[in-house]
Amino acid sequence: MKLILIDGNAIVHRAYHALPPLTNREGQVVNAVYGFFTMLFRVVEDLKPTHLIVAFDTEKPTFRHAAFVGYQAQRPRIESDLSEQFPIVQEALRIAGIPFFAVPGYEADDLIGTLAKRSIKHKAKNKIEVIIVTGDRDLLQLVNENVKAYFPVKGLTEARLFDAAGVKDYLGIEPSKVIEYKALVGDQSDNYPGVPGIGPKTAISLIEKFGTLEGVYQAIFKKKKVGDIS
Repeated sequence: MKLILIDGNAIVHRAYHALPPLTNREGQVVNAVYGFFTMLFRVVEDLKPTHLIVAFDTEKPTFRHAAFVGYQAQRPRIESDLSEQFPIVQEALRIAGIPFFAVPGYEADDLIGTLAKRSIKHKAKNKIEVIIVTGDRDLLQLVNENVKAYFPVKGLTEARLFDAAGVKDYLGIEPSKVIEYKALVGDQSDNYPGVPGIGPKTAISLIEKFGTLEGVYQAIFKKKKVGDIS
């Protein structure tokens, strides 16, 4: 059994920005629709899933916005040419009989993470292999011995299948340490700050030395010299 979980928002956005503004007979821009299904067909051909689910964001604020008022505050309003293509993609999925869903208050990432975790929980019984299709590096934190990520690396023409070793080679850290890394360096695209003065190289060094963010702070609380924790 092979379950493919597609990050609908990430792939639709990637398609929209990777392709010229193609239009249908009515003059409506449909480049993201075309690109999304081009990727979908490629996924089916390359990965040969037995099950496939697509997850989407909703327009409603998520629990992250409630926790941090500045979350994604710098992002411009989505262009109408792009936003109008999501209903078309979803209607085409419905006609094709491919399940998709979105839950107010949560992002597609959250839904994919939940499905991946619950599927693997029953892996021994059902022998499920999970592959996440996304262009969002945040989701690489879910990769482990049971979960892989199919990740576009150049537009829609090239993709790479990541296992845990591949993520370590790509990011410089283990998948399970992505949260620690993001906490240290922040994320400009989501508008949350990291630790002042900590860049990617220093973050990786600290994680390698102390294992977790908690380990870094424990070292600070023990009054170690700055030179000892950098």
